[in-house]
Amino acid sequence: MEARIRALNTQLAGWIAYFSLAQTRSVYEDLDRWIRRRLRMCLWKQWKRGRTRLRELRALGFPEWVARQFAFSRESYWRMASGPMNRALGPAYWRAQGS
Repeated sequence: MEARIRALNTQLAGWIAYFSLAQTRSVYEDLDRWIRRRLRMCLWKQWKRGRTRLRELRALGFPEWVARQFAFSRESYWRMASGPMNRALGPAYWRAQGS
């Protein structure tokens, strides 16, 4: 995940510098939300098994019953990245990771 974030930061820095003259703040905000959701989805995919997801959700501070409900959910990766993972892995988490 660290290598992915590092590569993404390099690409985004160049892209934003190239388009910095554009007055499109909302486009950047939408892109930022989409990228964070995509990173959450990749992280959820990394935690392949239910037991791993349960352990990681507990470590993120979810109550036991909520962690169990989400860890063993059959929802798609993309859908899980929007709801439950968004609460635990918000912008502050990703800033701490370096993105």
